[in-house]
Amino acid sequence: QLVESGGGSAESGGSLKLSCTTSGFTYSNYCMGWFRQAAGKEREGVGYIDSDGVPDYTDSVKGRFTISRVNANHTLFLQMNSLKAEDSAVYYCAAAWGLRCGRNWHQQSRYNYWGQGTQVTVS
Repeated sequence: QLVESGGGSAESGGSLKLSCTTSGFTYSNYCMGWFRQAAGKEREGVGYIDSDGVPDYTDSVKGRFTISRVNANHTLFLQMNSLKAEDSAVYYCAAAWGLRCGRNWHQQSRYNYWGQGTQVTVS
């Protein structure tokens, strides 16, 4: 089970930090991803973090978003800074079996578990 929290409203240029708490699987054996879906658009990848803590991001959020994880607490984070209106979306965390997400990290079909999503609105 994955449960996101921390969503809400922020002003343009502001910050929000999302959390994803997990249970029911061996967290340290999974690559973790963050995805988002804006109204009327397809869900897209935001970034991922390998089991050993190495992250990467889609170009539109590089330098603004930071993904981190605490394996001991089975928790994933997404720190979002310098928010823009186009960052408004429902944000999802997801878990893919394997220590590395790899170059196909954005392929949603490889993720085994998904959270229910949390809304982020930037105005």
